[in-house]
Amino acid sequence: MRLRPKVGEAGRRIHSELVTDRLHKHWGWGFADQQPGPRELRAAAAGLGQHLGLGVLEVEDPLPLDRVQLAAPRVCIPAALGDFCADDIHARASHALGKSYPEVVLGFRGRFQHPPDFVASPRSDVDIERVLEWCSAERIAVVPFGGGTSVVGGVRPELPSSSHHNGAISLDLRRLDRLLEVDPISRSARIQAGATGPQLEEQLAAHGFTLRHFPQSFEYATLGGWLATRAAGHFATLWTHIEDMTESVRALTPLGIWESRRLPGSGAGPSPDRLLCGSEGTLGVIADAWLRVLPRPLHKRSAAVSFARFPLGAECVRALSQSGLHPSNCRLIDPSEARLTMAGDGSSALLLLGFESADHPVDFAMHRALEICRQHGGEVSEGSARAGSGAAGIGGAGTAGGAGGDGGDAVGSWRQAFLGAPYMRDLFVACGVLSETFETAITWERFPAFHERVIGTAQELLGDRGQVSCRFTHVYPDGPAAYFTVLAPALRGDEVEQWWAIKRAVSLLIIDAGGTITHHHAVGRDHRPWYDQQRPEPFAAALRGAKAAVDPQGIMNPGVLVDPLP
Repeated sequence: MRLRPKVGEAGRRIHSELVTDRLHKHWGWGFADQQPGPRELRAAAAGLGQHLGLGVLEVEDPLPLDRVQLAAPRVCIPAALGDFCADDIHARASHALGKSYPEVVLGFRGRFQHPPDFVASPRSDVDIERVLEWCSAERIAVVPFGGGTSVVGGVRPELPSSSHHNGAISLDLRRLDRLLEVDPISRSARIQAGATGPQLEEQLAAHGFTLRHFPQSFEYATLGGWLATRAAGHFATLWTHIEDMTESVRALTPLGIWESRRLPGSGAGPSPDRLLCGSEGTLGVIADAWLRVLPRPLHKRSAAVSFARFPLGAECVRALSQSGLHPSNCRLIDPSEARLTMAGDGSSALLLLGFESADHPVDFAMHRALEICRQHGGEVSEGSARAGSGAAGIGGAGTAGGAGGDGGDAVGSWRQAFLGAPYMRDLFVACGVLSETFETAITWERFPAFHERVIGTAQELLGDRGQVSCRFTHVYPDGPAAYFTVLAPALRGDEVEQWWAIKRAVSLLIIDAGGTITHHHAVGRDHRPWYDQQRPEPFAAALRGAKAAVDPQGIMNPGVLVDPLP
């Protein structure tokens, strides 16, 4: 039995204008009305400089939109598409960049070097098909756009130097935000690609379900973006990446519809779903998908465990990942990151542990997990092991992860820092702090030496005033997903060059050591040089062939993943 939400109930449109009544920042994270004023910025900078040990930070103001100058559009909006397209300065500027550190720097300074010629906000599959048909005929590049939260240059309408395109547009899918169908028997739901995390969770909650996918970009990122980038959520084990929850995907390509069957599993050749997951807009436009959903959890337990040294905690996490207990949260943060997020005082590493279930109590799982922690030298914080904490999930009101009771403890402090991190990047740019993250994965036996090399290389590049920290975001029986954070005083005016110097050195080290260039941030344009080294050349040739087959004019997000065939 399938349920189709009625208009006015769970499936109602979240917004009726082109995208939303509130304007997003034209240069950074969130909405324009969330930008703190000059007095608030300077007050925040004083505390931030002291907390980071960087002394007094000088605050700059972003270039206001009315002073931004963009290159004239290379192509005009065709009359046939005019009722859902826009080329005003806010539309073009806010779709010109993603949210990586260098992109935020460029937007902050009003340097929008590759703005789209216009932005299309389709209302239906028919609108998408009309856009693809016109762009194919006119050789106009199409860059699919969800929440614009890419931190790897994945939504920047930058054409390769060898490109023969006549222009580029941004295809904003956020008007396609509805829950279309629910199958409560098979526990799956069909959701449009433009739905953001809060939107899809609100609509699923009306049916008692949750997708259980809470990446740090949850507030603004869309389902289509998660699928296109193989995004990983907050949960540490089992279903970590969005493709683990994917039953079927439907995409619109320049050559027609790409839709797979709804199946619990299949051995019929390479999976059409898996080729779309991670395709980053290069093969077509993901329109909607059937996702495996779950009842909202009723039983939760969380705990914080400290370790004298990060390597001791890493050995404990390895034992937990191989125990079969499958904790929902198993994040190990080193002493430096514990101090930065105010989850600890910096004297020890901290493990944030959580279990949840919609079916049964999780007390035994937590009890056994804490036994393993103690066996590895872990010290359980008094009163931290408790029920009902948000450690098992990160969602706020209306999401499956939301729960009260965090108070001022380590779990709650880390949770708030995790959710607020994207907003902090904007503050860092204004205050002259360089920030970058390197997220990767590697097998357990190689991790100790790998960790030491990455930390040492990054610290050498940063100098005495720079800081490098590490945490595990996800863990598998055969290895961790390690997430390295870099903070340092920025070289004002040369931030992008400074960033690239660090990015190149650490990325090369990661690839040479056998890690992946990205565990959950995708490839985009920034990771292309190292992705080209990571993948085997026969696979690259197969991917180029697949792109040529469904996108013969090479209009879909050119320059990402592969270069189109001549």
